[in-house]
Amino acid sequence: MAELTDIRETVREKYAAVASGEPCCGGTLDPGSLGCGVPTAVADLHPGEIVLDLGSGAGEDVLVSARRVGPSGRAIGLDMTDEMLALARANATAAGVENAEFVKGYIEAMPLASGSVDVVISNCVINLSGDKPQVMQEALRVLRPGGRFAVADVIADEDMDEATRADMAAYTGCIAGALTRREYEAALGDAGFVDIEIRETHRMHTHAGSAVIRARKPSAG
Repeated sequence: MAELTDIRETVREKYAAVASGEPCCGGTLDPGSLGCGVPTAVADLHPGEIVLDLGSGAGEDVLVSARRVGPSGRAIGLDMTDEMLALARANATAAGVENAEFVKGYIEAMPLASGSVDVVISNCVINLSGDKPQVMQEALRVLRPGGRFAVADVIADEDMDEATRADMAAYTGCIAGALTRREYEAALGDAGFVDIEIRETHRMHTHAGSAVIRARKPSAG
């Protein structure tokens, strides 16, 4: 648990600084665009659904989701960083989006009821976790039967060297800590997901690429 706590604190400090406008990942980035893909484009959201965004940051994907599910639906952003949560709430207010909410918590221990959401999305965040299998298990738990997992994340090449993986500084560069395709598929399958699909979209690094990962919680019965 000490390692998980250390990773959380490293990531939290970095993204708290980004929320305040400090440079990130070798340059200055808009806090609203720190992801590696567009999960909302592949999540196939429908009116009335409840969507959960893991590591929601400044809330951009939450606001897009809230508009797509409409007034009868709801979008929830989960983040552990107070500064990002404050920024996301301010962004929602400025955008006039009323069916979005932002909750503080860890993606390894989601503060939501079991079977309470229809879709789990995330944008280049799960790879930052120090316990990815636990994140997959929690995602399955909060999804309703038949619920969908649709995230953008970093996938490491099979030949990524251990020095790159172990570099703590690279956790906030979205490279170190990433699972390989086989490891990601195994973690989802072990958690209980079915219909697992992983498709690389573009290269992010010599040893890693961004990918769309989709899976489904088995339907009841």
